[in-house]
Amino acid sequence: MSVLTRDEAQTRARLLDVHHYAIDLDLTRGDETFDSRTAIRFTVRGDEGTADTFVEVKPAQLRSVTLDGQPLDPTALEENRLALKDLAPGEHELRVEAAMRYSRTGEGMHRFTDPADGETYVYTQLFLDDVQRVYAAFDQPDLKAVFDLTVTAPEGWTVLANGVTEDTGEGRWQAATTPLISTYLVAVAAGPWHSVRTEHRGLPFGIHCRRSLAPHLDTDADELFEVTRACFDRYHEKFDEPYPFDSYDQAFVPEFNAGAMENPGLVTFRDEFVFRSAVTDTQRQTRAMVIAHEMAHMWFGDLVTLRWWDDIWLNESFAEYMGYQTTAEATRFTDTWTDFGVTRKPWGYDADQRPSTHPVAPEDVQDTASALLNFDGISYAKGASALRQLVAWLGEKDFLAGINIHFERHRFANASLADFIDSLAAATDRDVHAWADAWLRTTGVDTLVPSVTGDNGSRALTVRRTGERPHRIAVGLYDQSPGDEGRLTPRERLDIDVPQAEPRPIGKLPALVVLNDGDLSYAKIRFDADSFRTLRESLSGLPDPLTRAVVWNALRDAVRDGELPAATYLDIARAHLPHETDLALVDGVLAFASGQVADRYVTAEQRPAALSTLAELCRDLIRRTEDGDHPGLRLIAVRHRIATAAHPDTIAAWLADGTVPGGPELDPELRWRILTRLAVLGATDEAAVAAELADDPSATGQEGAARCRAALPDAEAKARAWEAMFASDDLSNYLFTATAQGFWQPEQADLVRDYVPRYYPEAVALAARRGPAMADAAGRWAFPAHAVDADTLRLGRECLADADPIPALRRKLTDQLDDLARALRVRETGTA
Repeated sequence: MSVLTRDEAQTRARLLDVHHYAIDLDLTRGDETFDSRTAIRFTVRGDEGTADTFVEVKPAQLRSVTLDGQPLDPTALEENRLALKDLAPGEHELRVEAAMRYSRTGEGMHRFTDPADGETYVYTQLFLDDVQRVYAAFDQPDLKAVFDLTVTAPEGWTVLANGVTEDTGEGRWQAATTPLISTYLVAVAAGPWHSVRTEHRGLPFGIHCRRSLAPHLDTDADELFEVTRACFDRYHEKFDEPYPFDSYDQAFVPEFNAGAMENPGLVTFRDEFVFRSAVTDTQRQTRAMVIAHEMAHMWFGDLVTLRWWDDIWLNESFAEYMGYQTTAEATRFTDTWTDFGVTRKPWGYDADQRPSTHPVAPEDVQDTASALLNFDGISYAKGASALRQLVAWLGEKDFLAGINIHFERHRFANASLADFIDSLAAATDRDVHAWADAWLRTTGVDTLVPSVTGDNGSRALTVRRTGERPHRIAVGLYDQSPGDEGRLTPRERLDIDVPQAEPRPIGKLPALVVLNDGDLSYAKIRFDADSFRTLRESLSGLPDPLTRAVVWNALRDAVRDGELPAATYLDIARAHLPHETDLALVDGVLAFASGQVADRYVTAEQRPAALSTLAELCRDLIRRTEDGDHPGLRLIAVRHRIATAAHPDTIAAWLADGTVPGGPELDPELRWRILTRLAVLGATDEAAVAAELADDPSATGQEGAARCRAALPDAEAKARAWEAMFASDDLSNYLFTATAQGFWQPEQADLVRDYVPRYYPEAVALAARRGPAMADAAGRWAFPAHAVDADTLRLGRECLADADPIPALRRKLTDQLDDLARALRVRETGTA
């Protein structure tokens, strides 16, 4: 498929004004294809003769094309482009009729049949250039148009779209005309949805899921609407521009690749957010944040849209920042920034230290394939961190004033970084252009290092930095609490601009100095020697969970940089995590300790001791929560106790009894977790997996079974799993991911050794056949991450040099190989 370049998009934007799309989809044509009819009204600018351009469409069969009533040759379609030649200035109408393929990869029009009840659902995911899989379009974000959509659906289905839909009879549905939106924001979701509806501020609100999840959606409907209403009202306090669309539907859809998608008026979410098993309050908070994130896009992304994909950060960084901030302000989830600090920020830090790093606002996004690679921790987490630093520097009043200027200037239009910075500059005297150059046009993570000098009664603090960015940070000074050596008392919080004009007097020597206390900037931090000694003894005595998140991130970074032995990190976790109260911190630290330290940073010989330490830590947490007052903490501890089990006896007994002693009872999610770990340990078999699947034949049950079967330590099971992933294209995106998650296990390194060299050529071939979404899955989940050795690294580098993987896979492999090289360095420096 030809990708659109920025030069081509700019040329076409100068030539065309696109006014209106009439799209008619027929979803009754069978299981493989649907019919798509599109009429596009557009104007060719200028009066200097004819011009040439093209329209994009990627059909199973292109049946007919007419331009101004005259037929064009459908066989002239080259890949995904149909040339439109000799266009005279003035008005034109293009009509395209085609059969389009349903997808099983979460791209275009995804089709899913629920194994729980046999019902079928379809939905669109048209980002970034998958519009062409559903309807013909001038597919670039700055050619906005008005859309009219009609859909023919099977009997008993409901059709959802960007605007209010009406059942006009005989399976026909008509959606309300949209305002001006970009092509990639058109959305359809059709099927026998279970819907819960209400009204707020005169607008219809709805939440929707497949019927088999109806009881679980109904259980949480009040909470979902409460969060939605609270965020909606808070955005109307922040923004002068009212919500710009006619309704607000949220559809929880199956096998969704992203967390959610900001289609105006019809946000689609992965339906794991309809919780069918027990979850922690942090998971509920994450769901609330995603709701707030997507709603922010209604203004920043949908009302005002980027002009070209180099400004994707204008969509995602803004929504990420607003999602966390607004959730904290408007809902019961007031500690969102702690979760951001321990889960999202490391995503940005890691991405920013790889060779694939890029500026938050890059200047070299030449085509759509390159743009798709930038939906990463930099565009989300680093960009949101940069905006948080900007708000700390400007003040929220001026920041929001600039945002509202931006909405007023560019409503229902497109804007660039320069436009955004100009809007901010109109609201402040500060040099936001210089700020943008320092924060948005550069790469890498600065490191901030404290130095305390002077006599005991007249100490002074100096903060040194690597890099050139200015930082406004808070510095926390802490003393040991008298009579309680494990508790730390805040003495003072200093506001310091880095670089400093001169050292800051701090009086007597504090027990602990924490740079970037409050986590308002984006930088790695280090500790002076006295502070590190204090942390080893008293980390859990810090009173603020956000401060503890800053500290845990610093320890994490030090392990990854080879400055802190992995065993020391585990010792600190063992000592302090049993006393932790914040769920996000417990989960985040345990995830890094097990998924990175125990699985990759320690050697095979050291791994049993690491797992033992983590299992003891989880047992401590389970004992601490026996009173039933901390169900979320207990659930986290049980999950990680399962994941770190080196022997099957305890968790096998839990599975047999259907409960953890003292609770919780095992719901489907916990049962599949245990069965997967038992499979890894060779303590279950295919018969047990089949029996569990018979009890839970749901979509998540199917995924659990695929994960377990791939994890069985049996040569035939591994061969079947490999065949399913790489020799056949039958697996959906979710079943592929589940199979890949089960396949590679550190405990089974010898069994799967021969598959490591096979991975690279077969992943390249799979990505070429199945496209970017599956390339991402193959690079993320099917990579042999457990194989931390020089041969794996060499084979990967040879693949990048010789095999020419598609861009999505190349980026994933580049990142995975850099992480692998980092793990080798951690081992080789002896810090493990």
